[in-house]
This record gives sequence, structure tokens and C-alpha cells, in this order.
Amino acid sequence: MTGSPTLNDSPGARLRALLARPGALMLPGCADPLTAKLAERAGFEAIYATGAGIANSLLGVADVGLTTMTEIADQLRRITAVVNAAVVVDIDTGFGNAINARRAVQEMERAGAAAVQIEDQVFPKRCGHFSGKDVISQAEMVAKLHAVLDARRDPSLVVIARTDAIAVHGFEAGVARALAYAEAGADMIFVEAATTDEQLAALPRLISAPLVANMVEGGKTPLHSVAELGDMGYGAVIFANAAMRMAAAAVRDTFAEMRATGDTRGLLDRMLSWPDRQALVGLPEIEALEARYRVD
Repeated sequence: MTGSPTLNDSPGARLRALLARPGALMLPGCADPLTAKLAERAGFEAIYATGAGIANSLLGVADVGLTTMTEIADQLRRITAVVNAAVVVDIDTGFGNAINARRAVQEMERAGAAAVQIEDQVFPKRCGHFSGKDVISQAEMVAKLHAVLDARRDPSLVVIARTDAIAVHGFEAGVARALAYAEAGADMIFVEAATTDEQLAALPRLISAPLVANMVEGGKTPLHSVAELGDMGYGAVIFANAAMRMAAAAVRDTFAEMRATGDTRGLLDRMLSWPDRQALVGLPEIEALEARYRVD
């Protein structure tokens, strides 16, 4: 691709077009380029670069704010290099204050983000479904959002404001913050870790801005399908780490089988075939280029 994308075909503009379709947009979590390619091949036109998944898979650590801005930007750049899907990237707290968040947005936009998601936790943050969270003041988060919005080069870049206030100050405080963040100019609102079906259903009635729901298997929020959440009024639904957790279970079981049998023949029917593996990572295209540029 040559030149710079026009506004109409920028990542943010493509994501906005997807969000404008009827129903809720499903965002599968992808922590690495290979998973992103698999998601795109499954038909997903937008994906979620999961902060927790990147912490788990890239560093092998828990989602407690140990990843750096450059590590997230570098991983995002690797993902956007191999897929056309619009990528929503989790930038946690913006990696510091408003000035840090401003730089983070600029770096994520350079790396190909269609949307950035920023939250109001203190730094370092914790997974939204962990205990022991805390949040900065509402005023500080509003100021941080202003910095994030000002930092956009492409006004189509979608800014998602997340609040973790329910766990700290209660449901009403979470709603109040959501309304304040929408008033500040956030494009979408993400109220993390609703704990009941009643809370999930109430949020779209209380907040007029487009909402994001987060389905975390085993987490604090009741699980629902994309269709069910769309009917409630949500605009997008994240399944942040389902694929990574399924993959980790498969790797664990593979190693157990290898250890027990000293063999992999019993795994062949569950393994990605050799041709499928090479097709996924683009070997046919590379071979075609090798032939094109071969010097005899």
C-alpha cells in the first residue's frame, strides 16, 4: 500500500462503519499476530488487542500493569501488519498521567489502531475482574480524556472510555462516571464488571452513549451472547481472552500427551495440518515472491 490512508478508509473510519451496522459488534481478543490472522479468517472484521492477553502471552505475567506503552504499541504494530481487520487496542490507564496518555494515543495511532480503550484505574492497574482495584478521581479522568481526544490525528479514531468505579464506589458511581466521560467526548463507554443481569440491562437505559460490554468467562459479569447484549442496547461486545485460554488449554494438553506417550501421533487429528499451517502464515505468497524475484 502506498501513500497515507484517506479519512474514509482509515482504521477508525472502517471501525465506525462496522459499529453503525445493526446489532452489537463482536470483538474477539487477539494477543498476537497469529491469533489475529485466525480471527480474520474466521470472518471477524474487527478484533480486540487485549491488554491482559498481551501481558499473559508476551511476558507470562498477570494483568497488573506490568506491560509498557512501547510493548503494547510494538505488539499492535505486529498485529496490524498482518490483518486488515480494524483493531481496538487496550491501553490500560494510558501508562501514566494525561501527558503519558496523549503520547500513548499518538503511538497507537501510528501503529494502526482503529480505537483506543482507556480506563480510570490508578496506575498500575489491575484486571477489571480482580479484587483490590482503585480509581483516580472523576475530574482527573475527564482531563485525561481531553488529552486523549486532543491527541488524535485522525478524528475517526474511536476513543473508548472505561470506568472501573462499580467495584470501588458502587453502581450509581459507575453510571455517573460513564455519563461524565460521554459528556467529555468519548465515542463509546465501557462500564467494567457489572455484577448482575439487572445491572447489565440497566446500563443502556441509563447511558445514552454507545456502550461496550466485556464477557469474561469466570469473571464478575454474567455471560451473555452478542445477540442478547445487542438486544439490551450494547454496541460492541469484547471476548478478550477466550481464544488465548482455549489455546493455553490445548498446549497444556499437548504437552501432557507428549510427556505421557513420548509421541505426537495421537494428536494428529487435533493439530493444524502442515498445509493449513503454511497457508496461515503466508508461505505460498512468499514462494510466489521468491519466484518473481529469483535471479537465474
